[in-house]
Amino acid sequence: MLIDIQISHPFTSFEKIPVTIFEEAQEACIKVAEEIADLIRLKQQQGSNAVLGLSTGSTPKKIYAELIRLHRQEGLSFKNVICFNLDEYFPISGESIQSYKYFMKENLFNHIDIEPKNYHIPDGQIGLENIKQYCEEYEHKIQAAGGIDFQLLGIGRNGHIGFNEPGSHISSSTRLITLDRITRSDAAVDFSGIANVPRKAITMGINTILSAKRIVLLAWGERKADIIKMAVEGPVTEFVPASYLQAHPNTSLVVDDAAAGLLTRKKAPWLTEDVEWTKQMTKKAVIWLAISCNKPILKLTNNDYNENGLSSLLVLHGTAYDINIKVFNWLQHTITGWPGGKPDADDTNRPERAEPAKKRILIFSPHPDDDIISMGGTFQRLTDQGHEVHVAYQTSGNIAVADDEAFRFVEFVKDFNQQFQINSPNAEKIFIDTDSFLQQKKSGEPDIQELRFVKGLIRKGEARNTCRFVGIPDENIHYLNLPFYETGTVEKKPIGEDDIKIITSLVQQIKPHQIFAAGDLADPHGTHKVCLDGILAALANIKHLDFMKDCWLWLYKGAWAEWDIDAIEMAVPMSPEQVLRKRYGIFKHQSQKDGVVFQGTDNREFWQRAEERNRATAELYNKLGLAEYEAMEAFVRWRF
Repeated sequence: MLIDIQISHPFTSFEKIPVTIFEEAQEACIKVAEEIADLIRLKQQQGSNAVLGLSTGSTPKKIYAELIRLHRQEGLSFKNVICFNLDEYFPISGESIQSYKYFMKENLFNHIDIEPKNYHIPDGQIGLENIKQYCEEYEHKIQAAGGIDFQLLGIGRNGHIGFNEPGSHISSSTRLITLDRITRSDAAVDFSGIANVPRKAITMGINTILSAKRIVLLAWGERKADIIKMAVEGPVTEFVPASYLQAHPNTSLVVDDAAAGLLTRKKAPWLTEDVEWTKQMTKKAVIWLAISCNKPILKLTNNDYNENGLSSLLVLHGTAYDINIKVFNWLQHTITGWPGGKPDADDTNRPERAEPAKKRILIFSPHPDDDIISMGGTFQRLTDQGHEVHVAYQTSGNIAVADDEAFRFVEFVKDFNQQFQINSPNAEKIFIDTDSFLQQKKSGEPDIQELRFVKGLIRKGEARNTCRFVGIPDENIHYLNLPFYETGTVEKKPIGEDDIKIITSLVQQIKPHQIFAAGDLADPHGTHKVCLDGILAALANIKHLDFMKDCWLWLYKGAWAEWDIDAIEMAVPMSPEQVLRKRYGIFKHQSQKDGVVFQGTDNREFWQRAEERNRATAELYNKLGLAEYEAMEAFVRWRF
């Protein structure tokens, strides 16, 4: 159902809700926390209460951390604050680590001076027969407090706000709701599998949310880009509940660059403002035009440019023919079968240098399979072309190994030792400890150290097997086991000095001419982003060293997304045989096949995702009028 709502406030062209874009989520969170703090102080001066509507999940965590800092270091008091949380799973105990009551206490309430009687979180243990009355009372409490002054929101990938799933009506109030499969899939990592995620939740309704005097919705990362565009630029519809915010007179969206990536002002800025026609902007516009017109670049006409808001390019370049040739050549020059540079070749228009002909290359892999999944064809080609290739596995990846898979390996060692009468007390102890732990392990409970050790060994062996398959000698395989990862849960520590020192030491040891790293910010668990932050911090520390002057950093993406074609600076084509060989390399990671722990909503295996993504890149190049390849892996160069 589409709802006709008249919008009266001035917005950026195409955007029906004001959107503020920050380069990084950290800066955005500080600004939002400052607004909340200003409201609390204003209410204190007026002798009244500040009524906050709060959300949970990873999105607002940094805001809560900043509020805690303001309380501890700048004396911000929460004595006059009343809080109402948006939602809670049902049924769930408030003591469960997956409950929102537990989350709010751990991430905010236990660290500030708010009165316990002043924060309200839906009760996930209320009797089913009492739900209706309980929800009505929750609404009455909000009204009795004077209504919500400031409502903080996140957004689900299906557009939900609170747990108001697609189909929620604009007049809905606090109620019990059945959770959408996408919502449950996204929560599966916290519950150790979708089967353990509650099917229902108690949530404030759309009308409850829209009754707030001020609303700020947050979104971080590429995975939210699609739904942000729909909510901000699309029609108001019950199928995208966040779009209801277009009707609110005092709503703002606060997003990072990645989440804003598909908004018109980012995707096609020439449609919303005057732009500087740099090489990159020209390339972006012409590719956009070709895709919009469903034409190869060389077939674009003057009319195509004039009718699609790009007449200013004709003024600069003369004719469509001149622009088309220029951009076509730029794209052509990104394609190379020599990712390490082609020896004794003119490299003027090649993405990589010809010299040195044999390079030292360091591939960083956040998890033990990202190297082969994301750049397996390039990985193989660099090895085949005689470069000295090193691989650094940044984390153990142990969290992604299923419990029964780990126990199977432990059981094998126990049986092996018994068969050959090998006395190994340590192995026996690990078996007993893991067996005992798994028998009583609760959903979401952190793994004990022994179990993490076993899971890490499994992934280490699979990574070694992949390197052997590609042709990397053992001495060129580096297991960094960065400390930030070793928590035993999906939630990781921030990158720290110890992590950065480990990365720095390895780079200084190898002195690479090329570094490949994961630049995939769509990783739903955030590990890729943390690993990249660690690499960039390490390189910043040593960029003054002589060998760094000859070191280039190339970024690849993972199994969730690909670079926009206008951003690609090196595209490595693969033949059908090379695609098949890459698939076999991915198969070496047997613990990640079939029943993957963190499958998400995409039921395809990683090799299928990778192949379809690589084929889609090749097809797009072909659609733009370039040579037809079976598949392509894409890279963007990071300049320090």
